[in-house]
Amino acid sequence: MEDSPPLSRRRLLWGAAGAAGTALAAVGLPRLMTSEEKAEAALPGPGRKTAVAAGPPAPLRTDSSVDYAPAVWVEASEANYTASDRPEAYPIEYVVIHLTTDIMPIMFAKFNDAAERVSAHYMISASGTRIAQCVRERDVAWHSGSVWYNYRSIGIEHEGWTDQPVYTDKMYETSAVLTATICAKYDVPVDRDHILGHVEVPLSTHDDPGTVWDWDKYMNLVETARRRIRT
Repeated sequence: MEDSPPLSRRRLLWGAAGAAGTALAAVGLPRLMTSEEKAEAALPGPGRKTAVAAGPPAPLRTDSSVDYAPAVWVEASEANYTASDRPEAYPIEYVVIHLTTDIMPIMFAKFNDAAERVSAHYMISASGTRIAQCVRERDVAWHSGSVWYNYRSIGIEHEGWTDQPVYTDKMYETSAVLTATICAKYDVPVDRDHILGHVEVPLSTHDDPGTVWDWDKYMNLVETARRRIRT
């Protein structure tokens, strides 16, 4: 993801997260985690604040126009991405892997806040059972910190923190199938020159997805999934 907002804005976003979580269940995308799941996954640590119910939810709806059938549409603010007509306007040549540094409802609230100036095309839950699409693939999400790479890439966020990563087998598998589908659709080579971590984008100031991310495992899964997709 792009640079984090000031602490005061983070407090406001915690409020929006409570309502966003309620809206998730209404469209068939369950609330992020039960208290037991949070404890098991060690998501957030003792020093993190708990959410409070307040504020409007980010727009959530099932939408037949999503680019990836398993995803649920969770729209980012139009102020947080650039409308385009890719790949006609710009070729899609990369997939950039991110770590959210917050739980999904808070990220939805950020993407829906015009002041945040950040978005990604997709977001995958720590459990790997939920996929949200926030920006259409034809449009330019603001996710990499590089205008050049933003215009030529698809950004995928993964729920977790670099200091407390929760990379489950299911998350790897779900993400790999999504990445393989994008690669097949836009003829992106399945290699580490074209499937990048945010930290690998030139001049990046971020270190996600972190050193715990298993690139060998992930790329093997992407390669296997890609072979199964007919083009």
